[in-house]
Amino acid sequence: MAAGQATSEHIRSSAQKAGHVLDQIRGRDVSHALATLQFLRKMVAKDVEKVLRSAIANVQQREGYSGDVDRLYVAECYANQGTSMKRVRPAPMGRAFRVVKRTTHLTVSVAERPSKPVAPKVTKAPAQRAAKTE
Repeated sequence: MAAGQATSEHIRSSAQKAGHVLDQIRGRDVSHALATLQFLRKMVAKDVEKVLRSAIANVQQREGYSGDVDRLYVAECYANQGTSMKRVRPAPMGRAFRVVKRTTHLTVSVAERPSKPVAPKVTKAPAQRAAKTE
């Protein structure tokens, strides 16, 4: 079973805002997750889409990959808080207010869904069926 991961650091969005987008794609198939990210109206969705595409490419380069992208799904994805840029904003009467511009580190892992084994269908013998009806 092949798996891959991709990270992107210092994305100009807060981890909380990125987490809302990541909640939308967690556990979904890769094609469905890409379609969801394409139509989300959040700025960070484009960055998440780039990281997801990178993770897919990382899986395709692995040895032992079957080559079927349709079997891939988003195994885990999370946003950690990155460094914060501190800026100063002028305030009345000579004071200054601090502005914190937050960043985030995005991590997306994709894996291949295990194929479900098909159990052989068991048929009952005619003698067993007759015994049950009596």
